[in-house]
Amino acid sequence: MMKSAELDKLARRHGISLTRPSPDNRDVAISGETKRKILSALKVDLSGAADYETRAPRREPKPAAKKIPRSFLPDFLSGTRVWGVSLQLYELRSARNWGIGDFEDLSDMADLAGSLGADFIGLTPLHAPFLADPERCSPYEPSSRQHLNPLYIAVDRLPGFACSPELERQLASLRQTDLVDYAGVAQIKLRALRDLWPAWRQRSVIDEVYDPADFDAFITVGGNSLRLHALFECLSFFMVERGASAGWQRWPADFQRFDSAAVAEFERGHADDVRFHMWLQWLAHRQLMQAADRARKAGLRIGLYLDLAVGEAVDGSATWSEPDTYVSKATIGSPPDPFAVGGQDWHLAGYLPSAIAAGEMSPFRRMVSAAMRYAGAIRIDHAAALRRLFLVPLGSRPDGGAYVRYPADRLLQILAEVSAEHRCLVIGEDLGLIPKGLQDDLAAAHILSYRILSYEQDEKGFKPADVYPVLALACISTHDHQTLAGWWRGADIQARCEHGIVPPDLTETHFEDRKRERRNLKAVLKAAGLDLPARLSQARASEETLRELTVSAYRFIARTPSLLAAVRLADLTDEKRPTNVPGTSDSYPNWKPKLSVLLPDLISSPLLMSVTAAMREERPRND
Repeated sequence: MMKSAELDKLARRHGISLTRPSPDNRDVAISGETKRKILSALKVDLSGAADYETRAPRREPKPAAKKIPRSFLPDFLSGTRVWGVSLQLYELRSARNWGIGDFEDLSDMADLAGSLGADFIGLTPLHAPFLADPERCSPYEPSSRQHLNPLYIAVDRLPGFACSPELERQLASLRQTDLVDYAGVAQIKLRALRDLWPAWRQRSVIDEVYDPADFDAFITVGGNSLRLHALFECLSFFMVERGASAGWQRWPADFQRFDSAAVAEFERGHADDVRFHMWLQWLAHRQLMQAADRARKAGLRIGLYLDLAVGEAVDGSATWSEPDTYVSKATIGSPPDPFAVGGQDWHLAGYLPSAIAAGEMSPFRRMVSAAMRYAGAIRIDHAAALRRLFLVPLGSRPDGGAYVRYPADRLLQILAEVSAEHRCLVIGEDLGLIPKGLQDDLAAAHILSYRILSYEQDEKGFKPADVYPVLALACISTHDHQTLAGWWRGADIQARCEHGIVPPDLTETHFEDRKRERRNLKAVLKAAGLDLPARLSQARASEETLRELTVSAYRFIARTPSLLAAVRLADLTDEKRPTNVPGTSDSYPNWKPKLSVLLPDLISSPLLMSVTAAMREERPRND
């Protein structure tokens, strides 16, 4: 057994922090067992500790005044502040989509946003899900971040498609649901796409947007990454049809490695199916490129703003295709804190620190490039991961995890290079437990901070607008929050109680805290010279009163010095049902609620018109 001092030395050399925080903000020493498990997860051979010097990731020397590479910022932002609209693509309703918002809806939304004076559309991740298990629909637990979600393909816009009365009847049923029926959508879209595939495969469909030569080039550029993702999808469907899981960890052992003889034989027998799944990726790529082009033509100077998940599903395409790139015996989580005293395990696979930035086309470079090719901005979820991740060993509780260092200097360099190449600005979601000095480093790197109104409070109350940083995106709420009206009513507190996330006694404390927060919000808005409804005195304010509050709150956000301000579409349609209730899985239909308003009817919404008019007044375009 390795001595304790040797174990500590080995752990430190591999970037493992020997302490973690406690809910009361004390440093707690991690156990020897945790160190061994994390080292094993990092693929360090403890039996050969003598040669760890050569295999440990090199610690980059810290110069006295390091020069941090800067990510891209558009020139026009040096003289103006802009705003945009944030939404979930799947939540859009239209009279033509197939029960889920799609890339054609996104193009239409770009036209609307441009007409209202917006400069970007912010979207939750469009990463590839498990097509064979469509109910696994969280965009933050994708099968692969390198590839796209084919469920967003607008099938009716493909050359050669013809609708039948029976299909239209089925589509009408899917459109009418208030929750996205992912299984129903996947079944009907994939069936229609398979019907179209033979003609496309034979090159009898010719269209300037969908040029067969472009498909060939797409396959060439996609290389092994695209081929293996398509092969995974084929195997996933094959296994589900035989009663197995869509995820590879429950497949027969012969199929759990992409390079096994069994997988090679399967691929030979399913070559056409593999090509079909590559075709789906190409269709998604072409339509997302079209949406990005429509956004530019509509006058959105930033265009699409795409979110990147912090990790991938442990049993998805990415970890199956590149097992040597991922931490395999631990998952990403968060240490104990006052709101989650036991810590959190997000059950996501993360890149190995030794692999993430390795090679000319490193995993991190490929991942950010995959999003930037379509986007004028990307948002890095959990930006703390640029410097460290909290890893929870398999079979352990989150309080048995540890922080592991990542090569931040190299990752910032890659972001600077790729963002310059694609002329794409970078936003870092820097909320929660942030390593000391990271926000300063991100600012020096021209990576925008992420500021949510309800989080911008201190002991004096809500922070005034003028103290928000310039290099930031300011917003009122995100997909993990209620709308502003819901927050005012305490709907988020009630939901956490109803779903057993927070006990009743703590819920009462939170309701009392919310009374104070409501007073403080009124005070900061009033101090900013903003009009407040006279009847805004309690949680049970009328809907009309809360709409007036929403307009004033957006004026407040627009008045911050922050370069970007995001208007959440759900605020403008006054949604009562939240997008996602963090901490729930089966008890709430996360990532399924649709908007209550059809896309073409948005323009007739008085609240939307009032808020967007306020944004134009507070942030006038100077072009």
